[in-house]
Order: sequence, then structure tokens, then C-alpha cells
Amino acid sequence: MTYLSQRKTIADTGVNVSPLGLGTVKLGRDKAVKYPEGFKIPDDKQAADLLALSWDLGINLIDTAPAYGHSEQRLGQLLKHQSHEWLIATKAGEYFDSQSGESRYDFRPESIISSVENSLKLLQREVLDIVLIHSDGNDTDVIDQYGALQTLADLKQRGLVRATGMSTKTVEGGIKALQQADMAMVMHNLEYQAERAVLKQAAIDNKGIFIKKALGSGHLAKSALDTDIVQANFDFIFAEPAVSSIIIGTINPEHLKDNVTKAAQALKKV
Repeated sequence: MTYLSQRKTIADTGVNVSPLGLGTVKLGRDKAVKYPEGFKIPDDKQAADLLALSWDLGINLIDTAPAYGHSEQRLGQLLKHQSHEWLIATKAGEYFDSQSGESRYDFRPESIISSVENSLKLLQREVLDIVLIHSDGNDTDVIDQYGALQTLADLKQRGLVRATGMSTKTVEGGIKALQQADMAMVMHNLEYQAERAVLKQAAIDNKGIFIKKALGSGHLAKSALDTDIVQANFDFIFAEPAVSSIIIGTINPEHLKDNVTKAAQALKKV
């Protein structure tokens, strides 16, 4: 079985992440999602088995968020039964209303602080490894007008967060995030390269980069005739030296193993 032994450190935080991280939207939310096919949220045994397999494959990073429905709460319950030292990246700023099926955003300092405190409670942690601001797309307003990254910096100073950053949607926002935090989370794949300047800047500044939607939320793999589209994307993404980890959101064990195998192949070429 292929095992991912590599680790990358996020800036100077000492947070060492595996090249793939397990995204957990599908553990807590099945409404208003943009995947090509419907899915059933895994039960506790299926979720626990997926986490165990991920660890066995060398993945030490879990990505979650308050906007992912019950994901944080479920992870808190599931992980307390495991002895592994998982790294958890969560977010603040976006909150999903399961009744309306819509997200709301709140980037005020008091909201960010409350969100982080709630994530600590739900995840049953004393410290959060990584917290990212979950942008609504107005990246520069979130940073400049609301001071969201400064709020995270204050929480880091208090010892509640180890590494900070922002899941951005614009180049300007991504670069501002790198200036004020430890990392940025950006979209980058063979069909979308508009934020590549953020990756280049992160390499210069020794900051971290998480890649979201590396396979277009499954649409690239679904639409491609080339069965190696996953390999091609991983080769392309891991060629960027700033990339710390690609977040993959599968709940399919076979897909997970295939992703790990192809990530390992891509990393050999770097």
C-alpha cells in the first residue's frame, strides 16, 4: 500500500502537513453542494473507517469548517477515540443554515472569536492547528475593513491557534493573506490557473498553500475522457514548490487510495 511520508511545514509555525489532506464536507453536509453526483453522508463506522484508512495511507491533515454542516461536531466525537495526532484545519466567517440551505457570512471580530471558540468546543481541542478565514469572495474587504486576519493573529498570540490564513478567491486577496498570515488556500488546477501569482508569492515568502478544488469538486475527473486526469492534475499542482497540501474531499475508500498513489507518483517527479 502506498504511504505518503512527506511533510511540509506551514511557514515557521511547526505545523507539518501531509501532501494530501482529507476534506470533510461530505461528513456533515449534503445540501447546496456542487458535486457532479449526489451522495449519502457516511455513518459513524464508515466515517471512522475512512479516517483510519487516511491515517494508514500517511495523511495527517483533516480539513473542516463551520460551513460544512455537522462536520466539526462529528470529527470531535470520532477523533476522541483515536490515539493519532491529527492536524485539523478549520475555518471562520462562513456559516451554513441547514434550514434555508444557504450560507451567511460574518467577519466581525466578535464573530470570528466566537467561531473559533465554538470550533474548539466541537472538535474537543484546546488548540486549533490551522484556522482559515472562509472568504465570501470580497477578499480585500474582509481583510482591510473587518480585520479578519488580525483577529486570527490575536487568537494565535493567545495560544488558541497555531497557524492562520485565508481561503481566498482573488489574487489580491491571496497575496494580502500571505502578508498578514501564515498561508492561503487557493484554487489551482489544469483548467483554472488564475491565482497562480499567489503560489509564486508564497514560494518567495516561505508561506503555506493549500489547494482546494484540485479536481474541480469532482467535475474534472467526471468530464474527462482521459482516465489519468487525476494524475495529470497532481503532477501539475505538485510541480509548484509552494504547495503544502492538496485537500481532497472523497468519502470513497478506493478513490482515496487511488489519490494517494497518484500523489506519491507526482511527488517523485518533483
